Amino acid sequence: MSLDYLDPTLYNLTSRTKLTKLPDSIAIVLDRKSRVIMKDGERILDQANKIKNKTGGKVTLLTSAPVCSKTRTYLSDNHITITHL
Repeated sequence: MSLDYLDPTLYNLTSRTKLTKLPDSIAIVLDRKSRVIMKDGERILDQANKIKNKTGGKVTLLTSAPVCSKTRTYLSDNHITITHL
């Protein structure tokens, strides 16, 4: 899957954050092997809130890593969908 990345500084995020545009939302891209844990989930929610404040649209997490069940529930409760790369 070839992704065109957006400039994260437009959303007041650090330049190391990878963002891409999906047809119905903006996606935060996490391409790594290690598990996504609750601490990551809190950081992702903070980033998603900044994007939602700027665009008012949906936010998706695109990841190749396994996601902890507690984190999956936490993100889902906060309206962030998780999709695998």
